[in-house]
Amino acid sequence: MTDHSELLRRISARPDVFGGKPIIRDMRISVELILSLLAQGVSDGEILEDFPGLEADDIRACNAYARAVIANDSLSAVKIAES
Repeated sequence: MTDHSELLRRISARPDVFGGKPIIRDMRISVELILSLLAQGVSDGEILEDFPGLEADDIRACNAYARAVIANDSLSAVKIAES
């Protein structure tokens, strides 16, 4: 398995791409998009099929990035819409 810090090197941000949102390996694929697909139940295999330039470690990098972002946060900081 790939090291956490090695995975995070796959994530970058450029002001000229998606307004500086995190992207994967300087491609025009945002971390947000991949995390959204995963949250919707799309499998890693389906994502890799739909985005041929991606690698399995890119998906793991998105998860590692999400974990790094929330590591010192709490659920109370997240706004949840009331039904």
